Amino acid sequence: MVIRIRLIFLLLVITGKGFLFAQPFTITESTPSVFISNGAKYLIDKSNTISVEQINSKDLFNSRQGSSTPVFKENIRSVWVRFETLNQSSHEVFLDIPYTNIGSVSLYRLQHDSIVFIETSGNNIPVNKYEPGNPNIVFNLHLPQNVQTVYYLHVESVHPIILPMYLSTRESLVSSSAIKNFFIGFYFGLLMVAFFYNFFLFVSTKDINYFYYILYVFALILAQLCASGYGYFYLWPNSPGVNTLSLLWASYFSGITAFIFSIFFLRIKFYLPKVFPYLLVIFFIYLVGLIASLFDAYSLSYTILNYNSLFNGVLALIISILIIKKGFKTAVFYLIAWASFLVSVIILVLRNLNILPYNNFTASSIYIGSAIEIILLSIALADRINTLKKEKELSQAEALQRATENEKLVNEQNILLEQKVNLRTTELQTTNNQLNSTLANLKDTQTQLVEAEKMASLGQLTAGIAHEINNPINFVKSNITPLRLDVKDLMEVLNAYNELHTLNGDPNKYKQKLESIKELKEDIDLPYVQKEINNLIAGIEEGAERTAEIVRGLRTFSRIDEAALKLVNIHDGLLSTIVLLKNNIPYYVKVVKDFQSQGEIECFPGKLNQVFMNILTNAVQAITSKPNRLEEETLTIKTRDLDDGLIEVSIKDSGMGMTEEVKHRIFEPFFTTKDVGEGTGLGMAIVFKIIQKHNGKINIITAPGEGAEFIITLPNRYQGQEGQD
Repeated sequence: MVIRIRLIFLLLVITGKGFLFAQPFTITESTPSVFISNGAKYLIDKSNTISVEQINSKDLFNSRQGSSTPVFKENIRSVWVRFETLNQSSHEVFLDIPYTNIGSVSLYRLQHDSIVFIETSGNNIPVNKYEPGNPNIVFNLHLPQNVQTVYYLHVESVHPIILPMYLSTRESLVSSSAIKNFFIGFYFGLLMVAFFYNFFLFVSTKDINYFYYILYVFALILAQLCASGYGYFYLWPNSPGVNTLSLLWASYFSGITAFIFSIFFLRIKFYLPKVFPYLLVIFFIYLVGLIASLFDAYSLSYTILNYNSLFNGVLALIISILIIKKGFKTAVFYLIAWASFLVSVIILVLRNLNILPYNNFTASSIYIGSAIEIILLSIALADRINTLKKEKELSQAEALQRATENEKLVNEQNILLEQKVNLRTTELQTTNNQLNSTLANLKDTQTQLVEAEKMASLGQLTAGIAHEINNPINFVKSNITPLRLDVKDLMEVLNAYNELHTLNGDPNKYKQKLESIKELKEDIDLPYVQKEINNLIAGIEEGAERTAEIVRGLRTFSRIDEAALKLVNIHDGLLSTIVLLKNNIPYYVKVVKDFQSQGEIECFPGKLNQVFMNILTNAVQAITSKPNRLEEETLTIKTRDLDDGLIEVSIKDSGMGMTEEVKHRIFEPFFTTKDVGEGTGLGMAIVFKIIQKHNGKINIITAPGEGAEFIITLPNRYQGQEGQD
C-alpha cells in the first residue's frame, strides 16, 4: 500500500499535474527566456469581484488547454493568472507581455503565505513606469538567484484580453526588444515612404484617388502605432484616457478609409452602380461600432470591428474580380494587394476570435500583409496613371481623327449651308416684303378702327347735341309766331295813335279816334297781349340760355383731340359728359353726383372726357339691358381726394354686372359683349390706354346682377411725358 502511494506521488511530480506539485518555470544561464502562457494557471473573474485574499485562500485556477496563448472572449473583463518561477541564473528576471492593448496588469507575489502587491502596468498606466525603450508590459520580478516564488497577475481590461507571457533575463529582453524595434522601424519607415511618395504625387496630379490613399496610409500608420504600443509609448505617454480608445478608434478609422479608397479606386459607382448603395450599409455598420464604443459597449464594438472587417475584405475581393471582368485592368494590382492584406486580416481576426493561436507569426502577419498591400497599391496607383495617360493619348488621337473628319464634314456642310442660306435669304426677303405689306395694312386697319371708335363716340355726341339743342330751339321757334301776332296787334295800336297827329287839332275827331283806339285795345285785349309778350320773351330767353349751356358743355367736351396738357377741373368734364348724354339717359335712371374732391387735375382734358363718355355710355347700356328693371335705377358718380396727391373717380351703375371672365377681358382690344355691328370692342381698350398714359389705375368691382363700379385713380399732377400717345 505504501509503495502504491509513493508511485502515485512520483507520477504527479513527473507529469506536472496538480496545483501543489506543478513544476516552476525555470530561468537558467542556457535558457534566458521561457514562454509561460501555455503552462500558467488562469481564473476567469466574470463579475470582477474576486479579491486577493480569496485567491490565496482557495485554489480556483485551471490550465488553458488547446491554446499556446490564451485569448479570452470580449465580454470577459477580469482574469487572474498564477505562475511559479525559479531563477537559477545570475541575472534579473522580467515578465514580458508583448500584447500592449490591456487596460491594467497588477503583479503580486506569494510571500510567507500572504500575497504582496508589487506594481501595476498597462495602457492605463503612465509610460514612465515601463521598461525604458520597450513598449511592452514589463515587470521586474525581483527574484534572487536560486529562489522559487509564486506570482499572481490580475488583468483588467475593457478590450479583448490576450496574454502572451515570457520570462526573460534583461539581456534576453533587450535583445528581443531590439529585434522588434528594428522590425517595427523598418515597417513604419516603409509606410512613411509610401505616404510621402503618394502625397507628392497627389500634389502634382491632383488625383483624388491619391488623397484617399494617403488618408488610408495615415490611418494604417496610426492603427499600427496603437496596436504595437509605440503610439502610447512615444506620442501620448501621459494620456491613458486617450490610449483606452486609441486602438479601437484607429482600427475603425483604418477600416473606413480603406473602404472609401476602395470605392473611388475601383470606380464602383461607375462599374457596379447597383452594388454601390449596399456598400453604404458597411459604412453605417462601422459608425454603429464607433457609437457603441462611446457608450462603453466595447464588447459589441470589437465584435462589429472583427466581423465587419472580415466581411468587408471578402466583399472587396469579389468586387475587384467583377470589375476586372468589366475591363478595368488596374484592379488586378488591387486584387493582389487586397488579397495579401486580407489574409493577414483574417489571421488577425481568427487570432482575436481564439481560433488561431497567438504566436510570432499571427502577431506579425498584419505587418507583413499591410506592407505588401501598401507596396502593391502604390504600384497600382502608378499603373493607374500610366493607364490614364495611355487612355488620354488614345483619346487625343481619336479626337484628332474625329476633328479631321468633322472638318471635312463641316466644309461639305458649309457648301450645302451656303446654298440653303441663299435660298432661305430669298424666301425671307419675299416673306419680309409680305410682312411689311401686312404691317402697313394692319396699321391702316388700326387707324381706321380707332377712327371708327372716335366716329362712334362722335355719333353719340352728335345725337345728344342735336336732341339737346333741338328742344330749346323748337321752344324758341314755337314762340316766334304768337310773338309776331302780338307785336302786330301792338303795332296797330301804335299806328292808331300815330294817326292822331293827322287830325289837325279837331277835338271831335280826337275824341272819335280815341274811342276807336279804345275799342281796338278792347278787341285785342291789350293787357293780355302785354303779358303774353313778356311770357314769350321769357321763354325765348330760357331757350337761348339752354342752348348757350349746351354750347358751353360742347366746348368743354370737344377737347377730344386736344394734345395740350392743362390744369382743369375734373368735375367740368364729368358734368359736360352728363349734359351731352342726357338724351341717352332714360327717365327712370337717377344720376347721383357726389363731388367731394377739389377737382383740380393736370391732364389731357379731351382724352379724359372720352374716358368718362365711354364708361358712362356703357353704364347706361348696362342698365337699359337689364331684363328685370327697377322703377328707379341709379347712376352714381363720386369723386374724392386721396393721400399722396391722388384723386379718385367712381362711376357706379345698377346694371347687369359682369362675370369674372368678362371682367378680366374687358380691356382687351376688340373684345365686346354687344351684338355684331353694335360695338367695335375698342372703347374700353382706349379707356385703359388713356388712364395708363396719365399714370393712373382703373379697377372694377362687379358681380353678375349687382352692377359695376369703375374706380379710376389719377395723380393730381401729370407724371408722364407730355404729348405721349
